[in-house]
Amino acid sequence: MTTELAVLIWGCVLALVHIFAAATAKTAQYGSKWNMSARDAELPPPNPLNGRLVRAQNNFFETFPIVIALILTLSATGTANGTTATGALLWLGARVIYLPLYALGIPVVRTLIFLVSVIGIAMLVSPLIGPALAALF
Repeated sequence: MTTELAVLIWGCVLALVHIFAAATAKTAQYGSKWNMSARDAELPPPNPLNGRLVRAQNNFFETFPIVIALILTLSATGTANGTTATGALLWLGARVIYLPLYALGIPVVRTLIFLVSVIGIAMLVSPLIGPALAALF
């Protein structure tokens, strides 16, 4: 298994961590009765931790599909290399750090860590740009 595919698997685990962290915070605020209901009732605004975990989850799911597509394309085309492996690890490491930073409400560092994850994505896409352009023209 390549590093990139291993990162994809761990990205799925991290997705579950995001889902359960946000669900746990929502249940803590709104109660288990709400959690087991149809959730039709209007809810009060989320408390700060609940809101931050939901926003962190949303942010994760904005970039994860891109990473999935890139890693699967790298795998299918055989274009994975040392740069893409490093980029995948950089993305995953940054995303692991991002969640607790966001949950704790740490502002500037959280944004810088997000930018590190974007650099990881750029490293994943870099060897695919040339072939993708060539395929179009």
